Amino acid sequence: MAQVSAASPGKVPRTARGRETLRRLLDAAAAEFGERGFHEASVSGITRRAGTALGSFYTYFDSKDAIFTALVRDMSARVATAAAAAVSEGATGLRRERDALIGFLHFAREHKEIYRIIDEAEFADPESYRAHYEGTASRIAARLAEGVTAGSIRDGEQEVRAWAIMGMNVFLGLRFGVWDDNRTVEDIAEVAADLLGEGLQAR
Repeated sequence: MAQVSAASPGKVPRTARGRETLRRLLDAAAAEFGERGFHEASVSGITRRAGTALGSFYTYFDSKDAIFTALVRDMSARVATAAAAAVSEGATGLRRERDALIGFLHFAREHKEIYRIIDEAEFADPESYRAHYEGTASRIAARLAEGVTAGSIRDGEQEVRAWAIMGMNVFLGLRFGVWDDNRTVEDIAEVAADLLGEGLQAR
């Protein structure tokens, strides 16, 4: 379901039906922006895809810009949820990063439009674009810090490590989630985990 904070300020749905409508609008916006891009997308296109009246759109959002901002934040939150849900109970260190990557790759394959939407946010909504990546890196850094505490990861500069891991994951999702989804996500995640754990130096 949509987060109630996804609506424009002061337009939070108060009923289950309202939350369902908001979710339909966000899903329709993902399809509209994903297919047509920010500049070509339209409010009427979103409401047509959602099967809602134009008035319903303005019940929850002030403009096309507002729903785009809400969509970027919603998709960012859903990525975080998918990654967290894929982590095995009690997993730490490399296993935790492997599981989180599996969750992300599954999400990328099911929501390929996320790449175009996030890329366009760099120009259409720079604040949300930066928040998406900073939030993701912060979650990875926190996982790494917990791994250090658990003794499964050696201590180090977690922020730099987090951005490096995130960059790897983003491009793995593009290559093996959006462009080609024939290989299993488990296989891709194992290779990435080996890289993180063993590095590239010959033994």
